[in-house]
Amino acid sequence: MSAFLLVVPPLVGHVNPLVGVASELAARGHRVAWAGDPVLVRRLAGPDAAVHPCARSGPEDGGGGGGGGTDPVRPPGMRGPEALRFLWERFLVPLAEAMAPGVREAVGAFRPDAVVADQQALAGALVAEDLGIPWATSATTSAEFADALAPMPRVAAWNDALLSGLRRRIGRPGGRCDPRFSPHLVLAFSTPELAGPVLRGGERIAWVGPSLAARPRPAAFPWERLDPGRALVLVTLGTANAGAGGRFLAEAAAAVRARAGAVQGVFADPDGVLGAREDDPDVVALPFVPQLDLLERAAAAVCHAGHNTVCEALWHGVPLVVAPIRDDQPVVAAQVEGCGAGVRVRFGRAGAAAIGAALDTVLGEPRIRAAAAGVSAAFRAAGGAAAAADHLERLARTGAGEGEDG
Repeated sequence: MSAFLLVVPPLVGHVNPLVGVASELAARGHRVAWAGDPVLVRRLAGPDAAVHPCARSGPEDGGGGGGGGTDPVRPPGMRGPEALRFLWERFLVPLAEAMAPGVREAVGAFRPDAVVADQQALAGALVAEDLGIPWATSATTSAEFADALAPMPRVAAWNDALLSGLRRRIGRPGGRCDPRFSPHLVLAFSTPELAGPVLRGGERIAWVGPSLAARPRPAAFPWERLDPGRALVLVTLGTANAGAGGRFLAEAAAAVRARAGAVQGVFADPDGVLGAREDDPDVVALPFVPQLDLLERAAAAVCHAGHNTVCEALWHGVPLVVAPIRDDQPVVAAQVEGCGAGVRVRFGRAGAAAIGAALDTVLGEPRIRAAAAGVSAAFRAAGGAAAAADHLERLARTGAGEGEDG
């Protein structure tokens, strides 16, 4: 049997897809360990998960290393190149530098046959390359495949220089790989039916579809409040956008209330901005909600176009209203529109009328529901965690030859 070290950033959406893969590998008799934040990983993967601590304190500005699983705090209005610069300079690069010593210690103690490194846990790839260990990329979003920086050569050059400097500090100075794209294997937790044509990754990409696994449930959910006679709409902005989402959640709640006879909304409201009442028949708002369980019943979802939420909704054939905020979310939102499975609205400007109109479209337009069902079928055929485990077994068994530049 083989040993696999999973290297993850302190971000919920980047740990969750590997939870199912880890479980599948363990069920096949392999040894599995994690390198990352022990509090977060054990919360998501279970209390018995073997975790080698690294980046315990995380990058400055609250990078989430202490178990919160959140992005660094950014001004709500930050967008475009400015947001990209913030992400790399204030989160990804400091995180990689903080994680690198722990990853090296984990490799020495666990002696893996292969490393699985999340695209945002750059230390995993750079350390594996330096030590000559076969490694795979865990791509929890397909946005990187679109090569969004291609139209911006100066920004792309800045990004390349940043990665080169990082490699000199924590990896192999003469290395050639892009740490976001293993030259051996890239596990993409999506399919071309959603992602569309790709410009990066090529034949290294294994489209395994979403990896969904049982996860810890929040406090008891009031299932008795749900009205089976109305269309259930799940509204969530993910785990990292609570501070920026108050206005949007309020407008979405107004849109739901305007359709109270036909629609009921369940809102993930971690900051309590909606002032929810337990006797409210139209809006059920809680700090945390059982997302996968709700999606089994939902008729539509309104979200920030986070890749995991989008894929979880489409796995269940649930059409989407997407309101991207930053980072990869505009790319994922474009994918949702491109495959016909949803409608996009502007996060910063959409009011109740626009959100409501988008809801009416995804709830009432048969072609959108059919597109969501088509993506769902492709996801389920891709194999999920079992297919990912197949690819990783092959990587560990055959090792890795010289790869190409990413």
